[in-house]
Amino acid sequence: MPPMSKTRLLPLATLLVCGFSLTACDKDKEATVSADAATPEGDASTDAAETAERPEFPDLASAIAGAHRSDDNKARDAFRHPAETLAFFGVERNMTVAELWPGGGWYTEILGPYLRDEGSYIVTNWPAEHERYGKYAAKFTDKLGANPEVYGTPTVVTAPIDANESFELAPEGSVDVVVTFRNSHGWYNGGQTQQIYGAAFRALKPGGIFGVVQHRAAEGANPEETSEKGYLPEAQVIEAAQQAGFELVEKSEINANPKDTKDYEGGVWTLPPSLGGEQSDEDKAKHAEIGESDRMTLKFKKPS
Repeated sequence: MPPMSKTRLLPLATLLVCGFSLTACDKDKEATVSADAATPEGDASTDAAETAERPEFPDLASAIAGAHRSDDNKARDAFRHPAETLAFFGVERNMTVAELWPGGGWYTEILGPYLRDEGSYIVTNWPAEHERYGKYAAKFTDKLGANPEVYGTPTVVTAPIDANESFELAPEGSVDVVVTFRNSHGWYNGGQTQQIYGAAFRALKPGGIFGVVQHRAAEGANPEETSEKGYLPEAQVIEAAQQAGFELVEKSEINANPKDTKDYEGGVWTLPPSLGGEQSDEDKAKHAEIGESDRMTLKFKKPS
């Protein structure tokens, strides 16, 4: 895929219409006069202004440290270990990377800038009409659209609402790495695990990597009981990925947290960053001290 435009972000509606026809999207970009083309040759002041407005992200560390990330999001780095996690999954800035169900875009704030210049970034988003998540979809759309100088032109794919829908993440064999963070319990609850894992498998190149981070239930726990609380047993996630065709390459304890007792009435959302439910200030302080959940970090491969 050609390098992403440095001067404009395609409207997300256009991206959805383009779907997976990256060539069609590229033609649309070529038909539009860029800011560079409209600037008289040799206008150094305009070039300098553009450079000042467009931050540079030459490596992963600069994307993580970027001024576009809020202090609150940066505070989560201590629990989510983005540099170590993405290195474990083998993500490089010249790759095609797909992120599944990004939520509010915590990892998007890192992956988007990191892949902006040399790679390609594919991300899913809920349909705007979704009863529960439509408002979050709009916020995510606005996040990307309002900051083209940070995110470039990611490809946005509409996520399926239920397990009966067909779902193509990307053209078969076109993606280097697919990642997902803290989503697998939701797919388990909705009967969508094989739908999503299968789409990831098809999209990946032979030898491509599927990276999964997920709230981890106790070994031997019943996923039917723990998934409603946001947790899944590690063995269940591994089995589901293998059913989709993946091979387990390696496990990591990068995101482990032995302080997590996993027995909260309100589930994993009792812990930071949510600190949800009806909690006293004392309970919130106790749960804040525990930190974010204990998480498995699993690296799978599509066989060559």
